[in-house]
Amino acid sequence: MIKKLFLLVTVGVLTLAACGRQSSSAPVERTIYMAAVEPKGGQTIDKEPFPAEALPEGGGYILKEPNTDGRWEVETYRWDPGTIVVNQGDIVTLEIIGINGAEHPFTIAGYNLSDVVKRGQITRVTFTADKPGIFKIACGVHLPSMQADLVVLPKQ
Repeated sequence: MIKKLFLLVTVGVLTLAACGRQSSSAPVERTIYMAAVEPKGGQTIDKEPFPAEALPEGGGYILKEPNTDGRWEVETYRWDPGTIVVNQGDIVTLEIIGINGAEHPFTIAGYNLSDVVKRGQITRVTFTADKPGIFKIACGVHLPSMQADLVVLPKQ
C-alpha cells in the first residue's frame, strides 16, 4: 500500500512538472533557490527518555547526550528543497545560501559539478540540464541526510 501511494505521489509530481513544460523546444532559464539548513530539536530526560539507538554515522545526524540539566538534543543537515524538478534542456541556476554549518562541499552526480556552500554566503551554480534522470546533490560532510534529488524530465 505504501509503495503504491509513493508511486502515485511521484507520478503526480512528475506529471505536474511535465504539464508546466512549454510547447516550444527552446530552453527555459530557471533559478532554483535553495538553503543549507540544520533543523534541531530537544527535550529533557524527565519528559522524554534519551534514544537508545545510535543514529547513522557520517555527520548528517547528531545526537547529543543529556547535559547536567538532563537536556538532550538531536539535529540534522538538509538541503531545502529536497527535490528539484526541471526539464531536459533547461538552463538551471542553483542559488544556494548557507544558513547553518560552516561549509558544505557538494557534488551533483552525473553532471560533474561541485562547489562549496558557506554560511552567510550565496553559491551559484549554472548548468544545462542536458541528461534526463534523477541525480543526487550531496554534501560531502553531512551524509547520509544532506542529499537532494535533481529530477530532469526527458524531452517529449
